[in-house]
Amino acid sequence: MPAVSSVLVPYASYLRVYEPLAAFAEPERGHWRRYAARDGTPTAQDELRRSLADLLPTPPVPVPVHESADAFIAEVDGVVCVCPWRTRLRGWLALEELGDLLPVPLLDAVLPPVVRGQAAKDYERWRDRNPDARPWIRTAVWQVPVRWFTLFSDAERTFEPGAAEGGEGAEEAEEAEGSGAKARVLRYRTPMVQARRRLARSLKTLRDTVDDGPLIEGLVDVGRWLEEFHPRSLVELDYGGLVHVLSCAQLAEDHSAADVAAAITALRDGDDEGAGEAYGRLTERWRAVRDRQFAN
Repeated sequence: MPAVSSVLVPYASYLRVYEPLAAFAEPERGHWRRYAARDGTPTAQDELRRSLADLLPTPPVPVPVHESADAFIAEVDGVVCVCPWRTRLRGWLALEELGDLLPVPLLDAVLPPVVRGQAAKDYERWRDRNPDARPWIRTAVWQVPVRWFTLFSDAERTFEPGAAEGGEGAEEAEEAEGSGAKARVLRYRTPMVQARRRLARSLKTLRDTVDDGPLIEGLVDVGRWLEEFHPRSLVELDYGGLVHVLSCAQLAEDHSAADVAAAITALRDGDDEGAGEAYGRLTERWRAVRDRQFAN
């Protein structure tokens, strides 16, 4: 597939759900069956480049006019599983969050009010016709939310050093992609049943040991989202563009899911000191990443 744009990949991470073909009704199931059989399906970088390219025209196009017919494909124990991009839906959802993330003058400069207003009206009409729609992909910028790590164990972690290195890694990653070299990857994958079980255990421990707060609210939200999918789905946490802002050594030492599991276990055992140490390692690691967002 030809590159849509040479814009560098943003520093975003992703939580994805891959559902088996049996989860889709016809004719969509047939579409994904044929799609999975193709050679050269698009990558995460292809999706991001398309989205970024839409922001270049005047006026910008914050949400695609038509829904994407692309998806990520994974094979689980011989079963083809599909994670639809649903770029249009995710664009609408992201627009709803922008007001809390950007100052109004900056937001108006990037996406004028008339553009955002039209997109909001389009979404309202579409949502009335599709009340049960939900995205297969969640995105976070300049971080991996702590609640995502509760779904995985350290044994499910995959790290492939690849071709990138440090803060200049995004450009090197593009060169590597064009030459066929292996890209850097850090991800976790687990069966849906395990993800739900771990989340439920973590939520119970937190409710028994700490006051209600953003972490518990976030876990409840993720749990409700996971319940929308087929029980034989695959859940994936992908560091995405974050692997290009961190060094190979930093990523190799990053065992955040293990730190979260250690903190939850310590809380369950009444070991407040051990929980604080594990959570401290985690927060220090990700604070250093988030601080780079505001660096020159």
